[in-house]
Amino acid sequence: MDEPIQLPIDGVLDLHTFKPSEIKDLVPDYLAACLERRIYQVRIIHGKGIGNLRPTVHAILSKHPEVISFTLDHPQFGGWGATIVFLRKVGGSSQSVPSQS
Repeated sequence: MDEPIQLPIDGVLDLHTFKPSEIKDLVPDYLAACLERRIYQVRIIHGKGIGNLRPTVHAILSKHPEVISFTLDHPQFGGWGATIVFLRKVGGSSQSVPSQS
């Protein structure tokens, strides 16, 4: 009865429709799917709410071997309700992350 939810792999992951208990598996799986499609910048929408989901997402990202860096989105595009993730390019060593001006 619990069929897997098919997500579009387009570089934007909106966590609003998922249970907090699903996040620890969902985020790494989504990042892996993005890497398979050569998507190296991902936007994760965790929402502002009471702020419990953001630290969980950031903890997952900080331990992920393919994450070069991550930062909160620009205030105009979600601010602290979304995180931008920069992934290591497939077959690449270290990559430089574009600076935000």
